Amino acid sequence: MIPRKTKDQIDIMRNAGKILAEIIAELEQTVCPGVKTSQVNDFAEELIRKRNVKPAFKGYNGYPATLCTSINDEIVHGIPGNRILKDGDIISLDLGLEYEGYFVDSALTLPVGRINERINKLIKVTKQALELGITQAQEDNHLFDISHCIQDYVERNGFSVVRQFVGHGIGKQLHEEPPIPNYGLPHQGPLLKSGMVLAIEPMVNMGTCDSYITDNGWTAVTRDGLNSAHFGHTVAITDQGPEVLTR
Repeated sequence: MIPRKTKDQIDIMRNAGKILAEIIAELEQTVCPGVKTSQVNDFAEELIRKRNVKPAFKGYNGYPATLCTSINDEIVHGIPGNRILKDGDIISLDLGLEYEGYFVDSALTLPVGRINERINKLIKVTKQALELGITQAQEDNHLFDISHCIQDYVERNGFSVVRQFVGHGIGKQLHEEPPIPNYGLPHQGPLLKSGMVLAIEPMVNMGTCDSYITDNGWTAVTRDGLNSAHFGHTVAITDQGPEVLTR
């Protein structure tokens, strides 16, 4: 069963999403050469405390930080630490919040200083794949209409979608039904209905879609060592179409 939220529940998640969007906008300003990922994480914790909300990731299944900071070939779940950002890197920031008993989740990938044209294209394509996927989050569409739209756009642009990690439903739990792959056939999967809330999050690799988990037990990296990008939003399906709660 895919949970459906009431109007009041979506109102709570909308408020949570607004807070999360504000925090991420402030975090973006910290990303520059010479900054440690631990500093970005510490700033995220400070911003969360100021707003009296709770970090969704810290302690989740043992995850040790508030923020995920995934650099270059790291796809997701990069753990903040002493690594220093340098010119030409890219970094994905992934952050979730709990607010009045409900969760929201969002992610984006940023350049650090100057990056080359191909890597810049990777970021732009991943961001646009998310936007296109969101357009398919319509009542009476099928779940994999979102998946197929993302995959088709990414592959037409010469990149690959990650198979090992997917988006997910979200609400009273950080991860709810359904899993939302970024690949699949159109007109397949469960029907989407008003009140469903989805964390849609394409993860796109420059080369192969293959990945593995590093020795820290969390961080996923590309098998070929090429860069990866990640964007995500929490999206409510409504009678009037998709509403991005974390914009």
